[in-house]
Amino acid sequence: MKRIHLIVHGRVQGVGFRFYTQKAARKLGILGWVKNRSDATVEIDAQGNAKMLEQFLKAVRKGSPASKVDRIQIEQRKPTSFHTFEIRYD
Repeated sequence: MKRIHLIVHGRVQGVGFRFYTQKAARKLGILGWVKNRSDATVEIDAQGNAKMLEQFLKAVRKGSPASKVDRIQIEQRKPTSFHTFEIRYD
């Protein structure tokens, strides 16, 4: 089990990016969350097996049809206990 924390830069707010991310995560069995940040980036905390996280990261890089991902900051974190993949609004 691996866990990664992402900050996604680009045109990623107001373009369905969080819903796209949630759908991709659920399809791959990834647990965690996604949320918009006040600086126009999107933050993702994702956990799953290494192969599925790799596929998830590819999906995040591709982005939703209306989005444009410029770059992603990636940080490894210690696994924790997530139960689903949710969109956070805090």
